[in-house]
Amino acid sequence: MNLPLHLGFLGAIEAGLIALLVGILSYGLWSWLMRRAGASVGHAIGWACVTAAVVAGGIDAWNLFYLGIVKLESPLYARLALQGIHDAESLGARVVCEAAGALAGVALGWQLFSGGFRENNVPKSDENPDKPD
Repeated sequence: MNLPLHLGFLGAIEAGLIALLVGILSYGLWSWLMRRAGASVGHAIGWACVTAAVVAGGIDAWNLFYLGIVKLESPLYARLALQGIHDAESLGARVVCEAAGALAGVALGWQLFSGGFRENNVPKSDENPDKPD
């Protein structure tokens, strides 16, 4: 994300909260686009999840993937690979918090923008959904 975040778990929580905001904004944008295109809410949720995860945690996820596949056989290559990563010790926790924050942000955006759990989706107390008409 290239933001000056704290180190350790506090930095991972900050990255997750930023990803939450990215998820909310991503769902708002995709919801608007899909309504104009006539597509379903499911398309907006799916594309918003992918977009939010890539935007919020793309660099950190790539760094984690790169460290897993590159051969760090010499100390020079290891130092060069770790030099460009902000807080390499808690990279995995940051990636997990960013992914969870992005997905939670999309769910929260769905509730805010599409009325995910409004009272019109819940049967009223005088209506019995199990009773046949």
